[in-house]
Amino acid sequence: MTMPLNQTLLARASAKLGPQVSIAIGLLVLAVLLAMPLLHLLPADHVLHVSAYSLTLVGKILCYAIVALALDLVWGYAGMLSLGHGLFFALGGYAMGMYLMRQSAGDGLPAFMSFLAWNELPWYWYGTSSFLWAMCLVVLAPGLLALVFGFFAFRSRIKGVYFSIMTQALTFAGMLLFFRNETGFGGNNGFTGFTRILGFDITAQSTRAALFFATVVLLVGSLYLGFRLARSKFGRVLTALRDAENRLMFCGYDPRGYKLFIWVLSAVLCGLAGALYVPQVGIINPSEMAPTQSIEAAVWVALGGRGTLIGPLLGAGLVNGMKSWFTVAFPEYWLFALGALFIVVTLFLPRGVVGLLKKEKDQ
Repeated sequence: MTMPLNQTLLARASAKLGPQVSIAIGLLVLAVLLAMPLLHLLPADHVLHVSAYSLTLVGKILCYAIVALALDLVWGYAGMLSLGHGLFFALGGYAMGMYLMRQSAGDGLPAFMSFLAWNELPWYWYGTSSFLWAMCLVVLAPGLLALVFGFFAFRSRIKGVYFSIMTQALTFAGMLLFFRNETGFGGNNGFTGFTRILGFDITAQSTRAALFFATVVLLVGSLYLGFRLARSKFGRVLTALRDAENRLMFCGYDPRGYKLFIWVLSAVLCGLAGALYVPQVGIINPSEMAPTQSIEAAVWVALGGRGTLIGPLLGAGLVNGMKSWFTVAFPEYWLFALGALFIVVTLFLPRGVVGLLKKEKDQ
């Protein structure tokens, strides 16, 4: 039975305009994000002024969106569900926090060390007064940890639920370690009280605008990198690894190198996101390493649609927008709402919001 001519033309037009509409929406969102820091610089009484609260809230969500994108690279494309990405995010945040604490303390010790009667900086704090060394730590701390963990995990062929449990245990161990006062990371309170970054007042409008702009640039760069990887031969090998690892090995590929590369890259992206999160939010503590944080990141990816790159960004925005409202209106019910959301997504949206939109478009 043939399709009527007008329906055939409509289907072709929809298929042709679909990518163009998506690109147009993406450019519109990007334009709004780039305009926000400029509008923040306007006088406070201006009708178009974007408040510091709004800029900080959106900046925080953008940092979480980078984490969701990083998790999608290892879960959506390589099939490895990590429940420990919060650790990599927090390590990048702590590396930046060490620099910010040194900036605030000047020639003395950070405030929490003086309170605990420390006489000198621990050896791993040396050099953290340098922004360049701090940025090296932002990359090296999560990257090296991911490299060591991934090397032994992938060499032992640990995968599936066992891999997820091990990543969750890793982030839980990190949280317990950073909670201890004697480790030199501020204990339960973490780092806060930041005043300057690169010599600029961290609360100044121009500084907030610059940090927000840097976050947008990192998000766009991460998204571009993800698309390039997904459409390359490397990306096709990853999807084959996700769908049929044994067949891939039969074809002569060693999956360990592919897994390790995307795993370390994902960890580094999380670390960079954490480094931009800390100066905008103004605090970093061990709660960012809590297993619930990493589980929540998995919810972002699942809700948006794993294996799509765009979906996790949408999921991070939706969930964190809901969280911001719930924690103000009904703070005691947020975890129940999050659990219900995860159940609904698992049962009725296995391909996420993006998969639902594609299904409606195909119909």
